Amino acid sequence: MNRRQFIINASIFSAAAGLLAAAGLPSLADTAATRRPGGTFRLTDTEWRKRLTPNQYAVLREAATEPPFSSPLDREYGPGIYHCAGCDLPLFSSVAKYDSGTGWPSFFEHLPGAVITRPDHSFMINRTEVLCGYCIGHLGHVFDDGPPPTGLRYCMNGLALRFAPLKRKPA
Repeated sequence: MNRRQFIINASIFSAAAGLLAAAGLPSLADTAATRRPGGTFRLTDTEWRKRLTPNQYAVLREAATEPPFSSPLDREYGPGIYHCAGCDLPLFSSVAKYDSGTGWPSFFEHLPGAVITRPDHSFMINRTEVLCGYCIGHLGHVFDDGPPPTGLRYCMNGLALRFAPLKRKPA
């Protein structure tokens, strides 16, 4: 990353932090642990099926993948926070969202402590699976072909996310 890119990215993060604070949303520095004390969110299979649509259940609980370009969240670029559709944990800020051209919502960084990863060797491919840090729901995968500043691409299923737009306070 050159100096110009660094300054641009720092300006974006600074502006986003101000917008989030003004809207009363969690800052990028908040951790999942401070928002969700007590460990993991657990439900029975029956409770999950009642809570989620069949397609959300397939993605979050069975690690299915939605078709590319099928999620409206792939085209959502307003300011706000992306939450887990299963447990509502804040996962990603719109500040870290970008168009990867893959057809899935993509982010270069998650909110601190919001996700966990594990190796995924399904389909005879070595990948890194991304899971919600609270309900352990399958979100997607992370790859090392993303943009600066992290070089990562968190390629998420839109069905696993819920977008909470930034609510501006009246002037």
